[in-house]
Amino acid sequence: MNIEEFREYCLSIKGADESLPFLHHNVLVFKVMGKMFAYIPLAPKDGIFKADLKCDPDRSMELRKKYHGITETDFKTLLWNLVTLESDVPDSLIIELIRHSADEVIKKLPKRKQEEYRKM
Repeated sequence: MNIEEFREYCLSIKGADESLPFLHHNVLVFKVMGKMFAYIPLAPKDGIFKADLKCDPDRSMELRKKYHGITETDFKTLLWNLVTLESDVPDSLIIELIRHSADEVIKKLPKRKQEEYRKM
C-alpha cells in the first residue's frame, strides 16, 4: 500500500477528516469525532512511509511478533503500532488495522458521542 492509498482509505472512514495540526512538522493526522486514529509523516527521513495506528494491546503484541513491518511506536506503548506501508504487512491487513484503529477511538468515546457517531 502506498501513502495515497493509505490516505484514501483513512478518509473513507465515516466522519473522518485530515489535518496538519503540528506546527513545523509535516505530519498528516486523521481524526474521527475529533480524536486521532492515524497519523503519518509526509517526509520520512528514510523515505519509507510508516503510519501510527491505534490498536488493542493484546492484538499489538500478536501483530508485532508476526510482521517485521509492525513495530513499537515512539510512545513505547501497546496502544499504538508503527506500520510500515510497503513491507511484509499485506494491504488487506493495513486496511483492517485502519478500521480497527478508528473503532478503538469510537469505543472510548462517551456514550452520547458514540450515539452521535452512529447517527452520522
